[in-house]
Amino acid sequence: MGEEMDVKEIKNRGRIKFIIGGILIVTAVIYLIASSAKANTQYYLTVEETKMKYEQGELSDRNVRVSGAVIGESIAYDMENLTLTFTIAHLPGENAALNAEGGVAAALHQAVNDPDRETLDVMYEGPKPDLLVHEAQAIITGKMTLDGVFYADEVLLKCPSKYEEVSPEQSG
Repeated sequence: MGEEMDVKEIKNRGRIKFIIGGILIVTAVIYLIASSAKANTQYYLTVEETKMKYEQGELSDRNVRVSGAVIGESIAYDMENLTLTFTIAHLPGENAALNAEGGVAAALHQAVNDPDRETLDVMYEGPKPDLLVHEAQAIITGKMTLDGVFYADEVLLKCPSKYEEVSPEQSG
């Protein structure tokens, strides 16, 4: 009878070790998922929010994603060094605000033509995107530096003609 208790005790210890090991593995997986999600989180900000957070010192060494309207006359491209510079104007970040301005196309047009809108200078090293035109919506990812310039690692563009309504003559 003493031997049966030892066998049951050994089996119970094995089960406990198995359960503890499973709990540790599940905990480690949850920790890894949470930490990688936090490390890859990027802010999505407007130009005004970016400048405000920059002035408050909240953007140091953080990747952020910023959306704005491209000011066409500011586009400068150095083909030898593959250096692109341009300026984006503040564009409302909420759909309700965009709709209040008459839709995305109207908001883009208004953003680049309003001299009082906040702007952000952008520098990007790489080939010049084909869709980088006046009034395009730019979504840039990168970091603000001490000189107040946004150094972009990625530039995504939405052509303004995408937002224009198709006239009845063109739809037929």
